[in-house]
Amino acid sequence: MRKEPTYSKRALIESGQGYLFMTPTLFTIGVFVLLPIIYAIFLSFHQVELLGGTNLEFVGFDNFARMIDDYRAGIALWNTFQYVIIVVPTQTLLALVLAATLNAGLKGEKFFRIVYFLPTLTSSAVLTLIFMWMYNPEGAFNQFLDLFGLPTYNWINDPNVALFAIMIMNIWATAPFFMVIYLAALQDIPDSLYEAAELDGAGPFQKFRYITVPQLRPITSFVVIMGIIGTFQLFDQSYIFSGGSGGPSNSTLTVVLLIYQYAFDGIGRMGYAAALAFALAFIILIATVIQRKLSKEETIY
Repeated sequence: MRKEPTYSKRALIESGQGYLFMTPTLFTIGVFVLLPIIYAIFLSFHQVELLGGTNLEFVGFDNFARMIDDYRAGIALWNTFQYVIIVVPTQTLLALVLAATLNAGLKGEKFFRIVYFLPTLTSSAVLTLIFMWMYNPEGAFNQFLDLFGLPTYNWINDPNVALFAIMIMNIWATAPFFMVIYLAALQDIPDSLYEAAELDGAGPFQKFRYITVPQLRPITSFVVIMGIIGTFQLFDQSYIFSGGSGGPSNSTLTVVLLIYQYAFDGIGRMGYAAALAFALAFIILIATVIQRKLSKEETIY
């Protein structure tokens, strides 16, 4: 009977030691993650003047109501939606195909793994500048299209293709990262499943469709969620591509770029920018919950 307090005291000491070792991490998360989020929510209900000292004026939900009449917010949301709908499925499918190809045991597999993964190691800013050079009227893209007699485009200054130019660049850059995730998951699929399928007369396509894809469903769910979060947060490529304007004609304007413009390019609009950021976080949360619901990975209560 007297041993129970000793055990409880020991457990309490061990728990205290655990939290003590976690203190640096908890402090970092609290200062650099939680506090900025709480402060951003606080700012979203105020009109903020930063010049001549910070001046806060409580405006309630006026910043959120303002979004309804902000036509640039609608354009940014539509551009971001198009970007997500096209980039996420394309990069997911491309990553899966590349991973399955590398896992097939072809010659030079290690060499191609390195080559495919190189775009992920390249700085986003440098990658954007390289593609802008290739997108020039006399650049590599137009020369390639002209070689096959296809129409060329003004990739940077044409509002009809500027956003698609960024999509191509990001698909090429991000698919290799998810390819590595798929490649690691492919190593865990039992060979016995493929051997049994071969005995039943299944070909490569049937094995890929009925064994590989179902076995990778949890990984696909993770890749899609990460893709949704990343694509909704598109900023640096759009900023560099358009020089911070979101042009031409707002065709590359994204929600995050619009938040940046309102926060740092305007006077007294920091609170509205915070409201936009909070609304974007809510949209990402809803999109993630819907995706997990559709993937049936877990039940949403």
